[in-house]
Amino acid sequence: MLPRLSPLLRPLHPPPLPSVATPMARVLPRAAPVRLIPTPNAIASICLSPRLGLDTNANRFGVCPSLKSSLSGRGFHAQCRDNGRALTPLGRVWASQQREYRKVRRRAVKGKEKELELIVSICIEEDLPDDPEVLSISEMLRLNVPMAMKVAFDGLKDSRYKTRDTAISDVGGFESVELSLLLCNDEFICKLNKEWRDEDHATDVLSMSQHAPELKLPILMLGDIVISVETAARQAEERGHTLLDEIRILMVHGLLHLLGFDHEISEEAEAEMEKEEELLLKSLGWKGKGLIQSAYDAETNANSHEEKTDDRKKEGRLRFYKPKFNYIFCDMDGTLLNNKSQITSANARALKEAVSRGVKVVIATGKARPAVISILKTVDLAGKDGIVSEFSPGVFLQGLLVYGRQGREIFRRNLDPNVCREACLYSWENKVPLIAFTKDRCLTLFDNPLVDSLHTVYHEPKAEIMPSVEHLLAAVDIQKLIFLDTSAGVSTTLRPYWSEATRDRATVVQAVPDMLEIVPLGTSKGSGVKMLLDHLGSTAKEVMAIGDGENDVEMLELAALGIALSNGSEKTKAVANEIGASNDEDGVADAIYRYAF
Repeated sequence: MLPRLSPLLRPLHPPPLPSVATPMARVLPRAAPVRLIPTPNAIASICLSPRLGLDTNANRFGVCPSLKSSLSGRGFHAQCRDNGRALTPLGRVWASQQREYRKVRRRAVKGKEKELELIVSICIEEDLPDDPEVLSISEMLRLNVPMAMKVAFDGLKDSRYKTRDTAISDVGGFESVELSLLLCNDEFICKLNKEWRDEDHATDVLSMSQHAPELKLPILMLGDIVISVETAARQAEERGHTLLDEIRILMVHGLLHLLGFDHEISEEAEAEMEKEEELLLKSLGWKGKGLIQSAYDAETNANSHEEKTDDRKKEGRLRFYKPKFNYIFCDMDGTLLNNKSQITSANARALKEAVSRGVKVVIATGKARPAVISILKTVDLAGKDGIVSEFSPGVFLQGLLVYGRQGREIFRRNLDPNVCREACLYSWENKVPLIAFTKDRCLTLFDNPLVDSLHTVYHEPKAEIMPSVEHLLAAVDIQKLIFLDTSAGVSTTLRPYWSEATRDRATVVQAVPDMLEIVPLGTSKGSGVKMLLDHLGSTAKEVMAIGDGENDVEMLELAALGIALSNGSEKTKAVANEIGASNDEDGVADAIYRYAF
């Protein structure tokens, strides 16, 4: 969130900068107006008296529909006042820097006599999901922020500081004080940090000063405090206290910056601000040490929060981001499964986290449904609370078998019987292993180690050996056929032969190099996905798709965002919007954390 200032003051320039050279950028280089759009009766006027404390009857908040920022094209949910105004950055920006600090003595607090009105806005950036813990903390901050302000203000008058900027010497001369606090995620605070401080990394707290002492206004526009709850959650875990404790610590740190304390200008200033943090937290009865001392105890350094950020979110932090898509359609072989045909724990955790955030994960594969259930059961992703079961939607056998709501079959397409006969005769005469897929069964004409591998390695149903071609053809309707051979045998012999032999009657595709699949003409995994989306009342705009093989091309083209893993075919990568990590590098997890939220 940017500092709040009336349109009348927008053209003014920030106050002169201190001459002390520090590594922190201090000037907001330009104004970026932000409009506050209030709801009726939304009031956040909190009256404080040094003697009487909070007038809780005045603590009435509404919720703003949005707070648009031209800085990053985002909006804020805000608990705010009813007199909406443009928000314009003015003054200075501070960020906490983690490095070694030292302890000093504390001082006593002195009170003020004059009653003061505090006008506080507690805001939640709109792309931060409605996490119950964050919402509860925002409610608690309604009381905590003005309490901290009151105690901090009490200590300003008649106190002796050697390093504090005294632009704000005594708030008793003002009729009211305005302050806003914004909760956001790392992605948002990183953009603010880059825009206003030219620091391309996330941080835990930013303070953005609004005070313009030369204007002699009756209202002290203190400024804004921006806190990343994502970083705060990580620090809370590292330091052994709750997220609320950490956010209180960060709020105190940011508030002291707005009141003129700056631990970066000198060791003396560092010690003075550290003392104020400890005193303020103790006076309020809040847990935890000040941010400076916490950083010192953790033996961190100035770079601990300066990790370069990219589009990839961290594992366990999706709770701080809203999904960009309602559906993730994911291939199996060569995509979700590594080259050992296993699903890694990292991929499994990413899928579970995505599901927990409301994303629907749908498998779209050339495999039969029993094979998928068998594999995902090993990582606790099959069944009622998983992503696949006999009662969940899915696209199987290259889109030839599609299941909709409650796992009911909504589409099945069979292969031309004449093509099936020709392929079976070719297999029998040339002793090339062939598997016929018929819904949840696999049939073959003779035993072969490659046939066994389809069950033992790829988890397909164990192939039933039929006594003759006629018995196999008479047994069931066939959806697709797979020839098994070496990669060289498929590319040099089987594919050229069957591409010509099935012309205008069927299509040949490959999911893996040592298998050639023959499927009905005009069908694809993409057409199966489209059919399922129509059945679910959804559109391709809601879909992110991940694949690797040429059988995934139509699916990736259909999706709003198609991601081909780096191990994929060149044809697949050519149509993808993004190229992800390989299937042996947890490519699915990387795609989810990088693109889905």
